[in-house]
Amino acid sequence: MSRHGETQKTGYKQSGVNIDEGNRFISLIKSSVESTKINGVIGGIGGFAGLFSLAEFKNMEEPVLVSGADGVGTKLKVALMSEKYDTVGIDLVAMSVNDLLVTGAKPLFFLDYVAVGRLVPETMKDVVVGVSEGCRQAGCALLGGETAEMPGLYSNKDFDLAGFAVGVIDRKKIIDGSKIQENDVIIGLSSSGFHSNGYSLLRNVLFNDMGLRGNDIFYDNVTVAEALLIPTKIYSSVVQHVVSKVNVKGMVHITGGGFYDNIPRVLPKDISAEIDLSQVELPKVIAKFKEISNIDEHELYRVFNMGIGYIFVVSESDKDKVIESAAEKGEKAFVIGRTVKGSNDVKIKGIDID
Repeated sequence: MSRHGETQKTGYKQSGVNIDEGNRFISLIKSSVESTKINGVIGGIGGFAGLFSLAEFKNMEEPVLVSGADGVGTKLKVALMSEKYDTVGIDLVAMSVNDLLVTGAKPLFFLDYVAVGRLVPETMKDVVVGVSEGCRQAGCALLGGETAEMPGLYSNKDFDLAGFAVGVIDRKKIIDGSKIQENDVIIGLSSSGFHSNGYSLLRNVLFNDMGLRGNDIFYDNVTVAEALLIPTKIYSSVVQHVVSKVNVKGMVHITGGGFYDNIPRVLPKDISAEIDLSQVELPKVIAKFKEISNIDEHELYRVFNMGIGYIFVVSESDKDKVIESAAEKGEKAFVIGRTVKGSNDVKIKGIDID
């Protein structure tokens, strides 16, 4: 794993880049990174590139690598405001891993990219500890990364995160939604909160329009910042378990674009979805935001996951098996709708359906 790609120059420290701090940072994260090792990882931290063996998958007829890339977005602003950095790394892994899971792939490894204005090793250690925790939850290895100190682009403590995940699946087992048909059942898994989408809107409403501060109590004894920093749920374990038990036709990660933009991505062009979320219990942070904001409900469901972070589409005969399999992994699954003949759109009961 390479953590910084800058070369030593006379006066480099005076230019804002501290190589010694970069080396200290590597020493701080080494044990955390190594804790994510799984079968297939070759070598360790410090190399120019990460190596992963695919020998375990040699019995696949046609192994296909699946990749996903994402970031955390302006959720980082909440982390910076509250100086709490140990959860955004989980978010970073979740956003990419949850995307590749919809194909049925098994996550193998993850790589991160951290861009900072000034490297503070203890802060970035917390970030990478979160990335490592996310990788452990996903069952993949933190195989590599880059930390770039760029004082000319980022000011003081500002930083940005990006990453990507790689998984594998036998081509004949790829789940792409092509077998979805009329009267299939749509089943949802609960979200933990807002995950990592819609934070520009959240921050504008809560901090600018309403004048709240990060340390204000939002609900129960939870502050606004703590509520907004609840990490994105990683669905790797439950999804792989359900897929191993059930003939899943399609899956959806409810990410940016909410229900209206994400569900059609897996539906055939002549199929639509009718959604009923009346039985879904909203996470407290989402319920509180819905209560105090004046945002139109259609917009809420277009931007946020509104309590459902992941979706399975299966035949009616497989409905109960999905719910049972999810429960075996400690996840509650809800029947939230059906597929109907249509034009590749989504209608939500109480919002779009009379």
